[in-house]
Amino acid sequence: MTTHAPQATQSVTLPASLDEAVAALGAMPAAVPVAGGTDLMSAVNKGLLRPSGLVGLGRISELRGWHYQDGHALLGAGLTHARMGRPDFAALIPALAASARAAGPPQIRNAGTLGGNIATAAPTGDTLPVLAALEAELVIAGAGGFRREIPVSHLLAGREMLEPAELIGFVRVPLLHAPQVFLKATGRTGPGRATASVAIVLDPARRGVRCAVGAIAPMPLRPLEAERWIASLIDWDGERGLAPDALAAFGEYVAAACIPDQAPPDDGGEAPPLSPAVLHLRRTVAALARRALGRALS
Repeated sequence: MTTHAPQATQSVTLPASLDEAVAALGAMPAAVPVAGGTDLMSAVNKGLLRPSGLVGLGRISELRGWHYQDGHALLGAGLTHARMGRPDFAALIPALAASARAAGPPQIRNAGTLGGNIATAAPTGDTLPVLAALEAELVIAGAGGFRREIPVSHLLAGREMLEPAELIGFVRVPLLHAPQVFLKATGRTGPGRATASVAIVLDPARRGVRCAVGAIAPMPLRPLEAERWIASLIDWDGERGLAPDALAAFGEYVAAACIPDQAPPDDGGEAPPLSPAVLHLRRTVAALARRALGRALS
């Protein structure tokens, strides 16, 4: 697997279907599922993981596409970032396509998958705030053809976890047919890990605005009060425009909700000020939220 690994993998299984993959994991509890391998190989090369077996998911064709179901798109967990970034997918779920195009250099986008991004659950995962804003659900495959559904936010928050012989099969995303925007800030020019990211999704049918902020916490954050407040100001039956000061206030609201001031000490004294780095991060989140909402409404 790698020139740095002192121990080679004992077995590699290449199932042709999702149920076969689940069965293989059940038969080899210590095996690790692998699709794109972008995170797995990094862990192996760093000496953090020595899998005794691998279950390769690359030959499971049902995981590499999508289909429609009851007003939703059922996305295969094996969809690569490169595939999600194409125009036909962007017409379907614009914000998810934008986050896929921002997910690192071409070699990462060509290999990395949607399911891997979710399972790894790295705070800087670009698709995660979009999935949180879309309120996506996961279809989990278990032994004997069993399927269960959980909100993606439950998995990311650790409220519900995958069992040893379970796999993320599909991601169910509502088709809102409304503007969506994803923006992120990085520490350098060009593709890179996000220091902060924001996803904005408009839901005209429910007259709602959904916002999720990524990369600043272990999981995407939803500023629910800010969402409700700004939705109440939008003329949903008209042009849906907002004044610049309302957009700016929304950005500040989101940033303050996600990066709050420090609590005062127990002795009743004044709360310590935020550090310059944290203040800069708060300003970054405010700017991203303001710009993302402005683009969605325009």
